[in-house]
Amino acid sequence: MEEGLTPRQMAKGLLNGIPPSRPLFLPIVFSLGARVENVSLGMFLSNPTKISSSLRQMRSHLRVDGVACYFHPHLEVEALGATLQSIAEGQPPGLLWPQSAPKGELPEGLRSPEQAVQGGRIPVAVEVIRRMNSLANRDFLLMAAVTGPLTLAAQISGLDRREKGRGECLSISVQGFAASVLTGVTTAFLQAGADLIVILEEILPAQSAESYDSWVNLLAPTINVIRFYEALPVIQLTNAQGVLDHWTTIFQQQWDCVVSLPAAAMTLRHREGSLETCSAKLGISLPLEAFRPEPSGGKDELTFRPLGIPRCRYSIITTAGDIPPTTDMKCLLRIFGEVPRTFSNR
Repeated sequence: MEEGLTPRQMAKGLLNGIPPSRPLFLPIVFSLGARVENVSLGMFLSNPTKISSSLRQMRSHLRVDGVACYFHPHLEVEALGATLQSIAEGQPPGLLWPQSAPKGELPEGLRSPEQAVQGGRIPVAVEVIRRMNSLANRDFLLMAAVTGPLTLAAQISGLDRREKGRGECLSISVQGFAASVLTGVTTAFLQAGADLIVILEEILPAQSAESYDSWVNLLAPTINVIRFYEALPVIQLTNAQGVLDHWTTIFQQQWDCVVSLPAAAMTLRHREGSLETCSAKLGISLPLEAFRPEPSGGKDELTFRPLGIPRCRYSIITTAGDIPPTTDMKCLLRIFGEVPRTFSNR
C-alpha cells in the first residue's frame, strides 16, 4: 500500500484532517455478489453467509480500498414496515404501508426507530458487517450505506418524483422521525464494526439559510455518532442538478465529513470555468454509465471513460450507485485498475 498506509489508516488520517496521498477508491459493488454466488438477488439479500462469501471473493480480485457490506435504497422503509411492490424493471418499487395516511404525513403503524433496527433486513446487514469485521489482519474498509433524512422522509411520506425534488414539501415531524431512524441504523452498523458510513441524500432543502440549517441539524446526530466510533462519515449527494442549484450554499457549510458530489455536476462547473478550489474532504461519485460495455470490434469492451471529469484532490472516489449485477467480473477488474491512476492526487 502506498507509503505503507493501509486504507483503514488512510481513513483514520482523513478523519483527523490529514489529506490522503491518493484518493480512497470505494466503488459500491454489492448486488454483483448474487451472480458470484449463483443465487437470485432476493435470496442473496437475505443471506449473510452468501453476502459475506461474495465480498471475500470479490475483495480478493478487485483493487479497491473497501467493500460495500450492504446496499439497498429501501432498506430503512422496509425495516419500518413497508412492503415493496415491484412496478417495472428499472423503476423504483412502490411502497405499501400497514395503514394508509395522507400524502406528506407519517403513516400509522410504523415501527419505532428503535424497533426498526431489528426489522426487515437490517439484522442481515449487521451480521454481514460483524462477520467481515472478524476477518484476521483486515486492512480494507467496511462500508455501509444509509438513506439521508430528507430522502427517507420523502419515501415515508409517499412523495412522487416531482415532489421529491422539493425538500420544503416534507413536514418537520416526518423529517425528525427519519433522522432518528437514520441515527439508529447507523449506530447498529458502527457497533458491528463499520469503518465508513455513506449517507445517500437525493433531496436537498429549499434554498434558504433556515432550511439548510435545519437539514444540517438533522444530519448532525448521525455524523457525530459516526465520528464517535472513529469511523469516516461521507454524505453522498446524488442529484446532480440539485447540487448545481445549491452549489454555493453547499460549499459555504463547514462540513465535518467528506462530501461526495456527482461527476456530472463537477464536470459542468469545470467546463464553465467556475470550479472552486477542491477541498481535502471532497469526494466524487462516478456515473454508472462510465462502467457499461460499448460495442467495439464486434464485442463488448468495458473501459473507463472519464467523460471530462476534472482532476482535483479528491479524498474518495465512489460510484453513483451499485455496480449492475450483470457486469462481467473480468471487465470490472480491468477497469478498476484504470480508475485510481486516472484520479491520482500526485
